[in-house]
Amino acid sequence: YIQTAKVAKNYKAVIFDLDGTLTDTLDSLWYSVNETLKQLGVKMISREQCRGFVGDGARCLVERALRATGDVELERIEDAMQIFGRVFSEKCTYHVAPYEGILSLLEELKSRGLAIAVFTNKPHQQAVDVVESIFGRGMFDEIRGQRDGFPKKPDPAGLFEITKDLGIKKDEVIYVGDSEVDVQTGKNAQVLTVGVNWGFRSKEILERSGVDVTIDHADELLRFL
Repeated sequence: YIQTAKVAKNYKAVIFDLDGTLTDTLDSLWYSVNETLKQLGVKMISREQCRGFVGDGARCLVERALRATGDVELERIEDAMQIFGRVFSEKCTYHVAPYEGILSLLEELKSRGLAIAVFTNKPHQQAVDVVESIFGRGMFDEIRGQRDGFPKKPDPAGLFEITKDLGIKKDEVIYVGDSEVDVQTGKNAQVLTVGVNWGFRSKEILERSGVDVTIDHADELLRFL
């Protein structure tokens, strides 16, 4: 699926979302949410519910989970966030693995001299923990997760901070993600946005969101370089 013809340009960097794009982290999120709900003494959510709740950061994930259990007024959100923070700090790498072809893609991008970075709504320290545990230190030129005082995606401010740090222009960047939040981030930043069809959202959702391109396998990204 290709909506635009933004291909064969002189791209210098690829910025990736993390959850659902580089790594399958659903089990770590599902476990941490359900452990939070268990400690609150309320019913737990299904794996597919969790899949639909992710993408907007930890607080939105916990809020959606609480509402699904009947706490529509979010009366227990602060308690839940404290519990989730503790649990997720310990379990953020639980059953996490890179998707097929991702490691070879990253190595190929680096061999071609492109910068690679991570921009995610995952809490920053957990994002660093996951990336470094799966890919090792030094694989990525920059990792930017959600931090207090900084807007989360789909605000493109974090993406622009990465391009500034890397010393490149936004029209030299490809942004890769798996959700409608990522598509909107790319559109807000006015960069080529590639949606992956193996993540937490369907190809149909990505297309309805206005994504520029979708790919079925990691190495398909190379055709735009």
